[in-house]
Amino acid sequence: MAVQLAARLAAGIQSEMVTKALTKEDRSPVTVADFAAQAVIGYLLDKYFPGELLVGEEGSEALRSLEEQDTLEKVAGFVDRIIPGATLSEVCDLIDRGGDEPGGRYWTLDPIDGTKGFLRGAHYATALAYVEDGQVQLGVLGCPNLTPGLEDTSPEEGSLLIAHKGAGSWITRMKDFDQPGKFSSLRVSQEMDPEKARLLRSFESSHTNTELIDAFQVEFGATTEPVRMDSQVKYALLASGRGEIYLRLLSPGRLDYKEKIWDQAAGSIIVEEAGGMVTDLDGKALDFSRGRTLQGNRGICASNGHFHDRTLAALKQVKA
Repeated sequence: MAVQLAARLAAGIQSEMVTKALTKEDRSPVTVADFAAQAVIGYLLDKYFPGELLVGEEGSEALRSLEEQDTLEKVAGFVDRIIPGATLSEVCDLIDRGGDEPGGRYWTLDPIDGTKGFLRGAHYATALAYVEDGQVQLGVLGCPNLTPGLEDTSPEEGSLLIAHKGAGSWITRMKDFDQPGKFSSLRVSQEMDPEKARLLRSFESSHTNTELIDAFQVEFGATTEPVRMDSQVKYALLASGRGEIYLRLLSPGRLDYKEKIWDQAAGSIIVEEAGGMVTDLDGKALDFSRGRTLQGNRGICASNGHFHDRTLAALKQVKA
């Protein structure tokens, strides 16, 4: 319920605030959506799981300044749709509910994963996961602009994806989240021909190395046109068989970059429980026990499983 409410709230903000006249520099809609969605998740976590740790992407420090009063009021206005009567101070406190550091057990949240997609009026996801002893146990993705059939849609027909360790991956319409009979199981592609392998690639290139991905595709032998998609929605497509390989390579200008835990936790378990594999670029399992980033890992390599060894070998050949 938490992800459903937060994702639908974000969809409302996207619908009302993202316009064709929006400039590239104007990130106010995604800022408002990030804060509002995190406040809602913080509220519901306190209500149903009091005392649980929440490691979220956002903090309210900037919002508490006089310069950001207008933004805070916009955030509070949207939060009021879910939590009537919440004061500005209470909204900030709910946002800061995500300020915990990871422990033996914790939740991790990316309220809006896919900034550029959100601002284009395209795909993004609200991602929540539960981690225990460094391993993801539960992952939920709210994808307002994607149907359970993996087609573009309006938020009313958006999708909710859920995976529980050992229990598989499942998808349903966002409005049917409380009806178990309407969930459909997810399964990765069974494709084994390298030429037909589809790479899931981002529109956003700042966190990866596009030239190296091009070189990888040649080395791997894939000739099929890549699928371009924003955010952890790519994990949703991989888990559903709409692609075979997803990589997060290191940008040449950010070779020391470490993935944030909230950017990978929910999506990774959804792929794994659908039969796929997710490791880092060296084939190591992702370790969510070392803070707010994947300190012990380098990049991301996700596949349908059949191609994983070949993918890692090709990455080694191109020195990724």
